[in-house]
Parts: sequence; structure tokens; C-alpha cells
Amino acid sequence: MSELKQVIVVNEQLGLSKGKTAAQVAHASLGAYKKAGAEKREDWDNKGAKKVILGSGDRKLEDLLTDAKYNKLPAYLVKDAGHTEVEPGSKTALAIGPAESDKIDSLTGELRLIE
Repeated sequence: MSELKQVIVVNEQLGLSKGKTAAQVAHASLGAYKKAGAEKREDWDNKGAKKVILGSGDRKLEDLLTDAKYNKLPAYLVKDAGHTEVEPGSKTALAIGPAESDKIDSLTGELRLIE
């Protein structure tokens, strides 16, 4: 089996604090993990559970989610409750995977690491 990873894309347009970003990334990661099959989860866990955090750039999280679903990749979009920094329903982060790296890269390859 090829290398597995999970990519979490953060909505940069919202200007989230570092703490809020970390929380949203965690929510997205767990949500997508739960949608992956048991065999994929186990393999990913056993190989270090690689994660990459990217900024959305000009891409909309909803569009990336549509692409992930079309490609049959586990994905989870976080819609914030709105108790702290953003309006209720704000789309803050999207996780894709665990899945084969090349499949995820075909959707997110142009995005850059968050700073």
C-alpha cells in the first residue's frame, strides 16, 4: 500500500487565532478519521498517522469537500458553533484522509503550509 496521510485545510479568510486554529484542526482530523474504513485507519495509525496542515489560499473548503467526495476520500468539514471568534456555521477547517498521499495531493497539491 502506498504512503497514507491526512491533510487538514484551514480557512485562512477567517483570520483565526492559533488556539482556535488548533482546535478546528483537531475537530476536522477526528471527523475525517471516523469516516475512513477500519483497515485504512489501522494502517495509518501503524505508520505514524502523518498529518499536513495547509492554508486554503483562494480555494473554498466546500469545493475541496465536493472534490474529496467525488474521489471517494474520507473528509470532514468543520462548521463552527460560533461561541468564540467566528459566526455560527463558519466553515473553519476541512480534513481529507487518511488516504493515499497521491490521491490527496491531486486535490490539495497547490496549497501551502500554514504559518
